[in-house]
Amino acid sequence: MRVLVTGAAGFIGAATSHRLLDRGDVVVGLDNLNRYYDPVLKEARLTTIHNRPDADRFEFIKADIADREAMESLFAASHIDRVVHLAAQAGVRYSLEHPHDYAASNITGFLNVLEGCRHHGIEHLLYASSSSVYGSDTSMPFSEHHGGNHPLSFYAATKRANELMAHSYANLYGIPCTGLRFFTVYGPWGRPDMALFLFTKAILEGRPIDVFNHGKHQRDFTYVGDIVSGVTLALDAPATSADDYDHANPDPATSSVPWRIYNIGNGESVGLMHFIKVLEAKLGKKAEINNLPMQAGDVLATWSDTSDLARNFDYDATTSVEEGVSRFVDWYMKYYSLTPTP
Repeated sequence: MRVLVTGAAGFIGAATSHRLLDRGDVVVGLDNLNRYYDPVLKEARLTTIHNRPDADRFEFIKADIADREAMESLFAASHIDRVVHLAAQAGVRYSLEHPHDYAASNITGFLNVLEGCRHHGIEHLLYASSSSVYGSDTSMPFSEHHGGNHPLSFYAATKRANELMAHSYANLYGIPCTGLRFFTVYGPWGRPDMALFLFTKAILEGRPIDVFNHGKHQRDFTYVGDIVSGVTLALDAPATSADDYDHANPDPATSSVPWRIYNIGNGESVGLMHFIKVLEAKLGKKAEINNLPMQAGDVLATWSDTSDLARNFDYDATTSVEEGVSRFVDWYMKYYSLTPTP
């Protein structure tokens, strides 16, 4: 297949591009390489793709999904079969101060992707949603069949909007659309604005780490390799309409049109303080903790019910937090040319 991967220089986007190339697909990678975090890291991720022996099956295009003309040109010229849409303005906390960035990328940008799919016969649009859409819901584990209508941050609101926008295009134009609600993704080549990266850097430099809600958070930490396995499995099975859909008792995860929502996570909730202890053990250094109150827009806990993804695609997240954190630290030390603590 020829697969468009938006956000190809991003954490999950680069890992997905590698996996698609591994299995023989042609990948058209799109990214605007913005400065939300270090663009050098984004370039380095792309370099690992360009250095592959099969790099002739990877084409990189630098463009912004919010640029309507650029997106129209890309779809017209690239002869895409399927789309993995991962590009977005990420981050709950950043959205508190920069909401317009989220409207441009996550709303206008997603509309441009939908329009490209509409006009160019795309077989399947698979796009990233987020566990943050569950917002104030407290029923655990989070199920796609319940909740998702009370987001607590503007970032979360834009991701919920993406799900609804996709449904309208599936209904109007028959585009098969699958949304994956990602839970907390971590691993090698991760984002510098996320907890594991921030904690590792601070601990190694002897600085305190900021721990919100006094460490009482619970998170469904999911290793990037497991995430990418789920992405590729779902990509291969375009969404279909539910034969037994009941309009009198609508299911939030399915539809009478080719549209589907899935959770994609590790299927367990881990205490933040346990996560920090695992990191301390790997680094051989104790963290100095700066306890802070709960941040606006944040949620206390996340925990994914991934039974639908497992049942329909044989998805299984097998990487433990201990193994995943270890792999991240090994990558971090190598990438920054640091010497491990004896």
